[in-house]
Amino acid sequence: MSAAAETAISADVVAAPKVKARGYWELVWIRFKKDRVAVAGLGFVVFLFIAAFALAPVFAAILGHGPNDQFAGGFDFNTGKPVGPWTWISTAPYPGAVMDNGSTNWPATLLPLGADGQLGRDLFLRLLYGARTSLEVAVFATIVSVTIGLIMGLMAGFFRGWVDTVISRLTEMVMVFPALLFIIAVRVTAGDTLNSITFGGLLVPGVFTLTLIFSLFGWFYPGRIIRGLVLSLREKEFVEAARMTGASDFRIMRSHLLPHLVGPVIVYSTLLVATFIIQEAGLSFLGLGIELPNASWGNLLQQAKDFYIVQPWLMFWPGFAVLITTLAFNLLGDGLRDAFDPRARI
Repeated sequence: MSAAAETAISADVVAAPKVKARGYWELVWIRFKKDRVAVAGLGFVVFLFIAAFALAPVFAAILGHGPNDQFAGGFDFNTGKPVGPWTWISTAPYPGAVMDNGSTNWPATLLPLGADGQLGRDLFLRLLYGARTSLEVAVFATIVSVTIGLIMGLMAGFFRGWVDTVISRLTEMVMVFPALLFIIAVRVTAGDTLNSITFGGLLVPGVFTLTLIFSLFGWFYPGRIIRGLVLSLREKEFVEAARMTGASDFRIMRSHLLPHLVGPVIVYSTLLVATFIIQEAGLSFLGLGIELPNASWGNLLQQAKDFYIVQPWLMFWPGFAVLITTLAFNLLGDGLRDAFDPRARI
């Protein structure tokens, strides 16, 4: 090759644009942020967490009352209906109540969305604190059930043989077990004891009970998904190479299989949160979940059924909250599923 040709090739190499190396998580983020619907779902989820855990106490302090405070002025006994949105009412706990100074002129307070029913509690604050309840149940139940499912599925798919047989039969038993009857039995026998477990007031009464029940009956589906993925991954060349280097089974599962399961686990967890939110609302609506006076979207719907003709907005707000929250988590899960797909174009 002539010197001129070598010089031309060297110049082309120097002039070629540099390609930036991108890591796995950077590529995931680039693919995810291109899905505007999924980004909107993530934004709403973040907003919901901020509103439920950070802004709810702030609004309660501004309004001067809590979500469980009862006001006689919140219910109009002449019309038989709770007061409507943006209503100023007296803070008297009952008609004719006398203050400590002997006066009956109680200060007024604002109900931004009106009252929730006959007890005259603030519907706006109960929606915010109900969001906290739903998120606590859904997030903690998802963490526990996915962790159990991950361990069971990883062991069943990797070891196969009798381990796979035992775990598969246990999974099938959990699948066909009548969960609703078990929930009713727990509610009748040990409901008060379990509901009192709040870890020093960190959890709403009843959250621990629902988390425990959802975890017991919610791990089998992620376990089956993980098992199927591990059965495929264990036959890959990188696993065989790890065996040839003398890596132990535990090291192969921890260092070579678990990193490939992070994406599916994250995607399924977002979808499972939405499922648990609906289940919590359903059980609370039936009187088997969060008990009054603690706020929950489910028991708000249960109370609103008495006024669905005269005050339909009482059902609209908690129903809309459940709908938009589960939709946001599902859209987020769909976007994450596409983002974790390495075949997607950047």
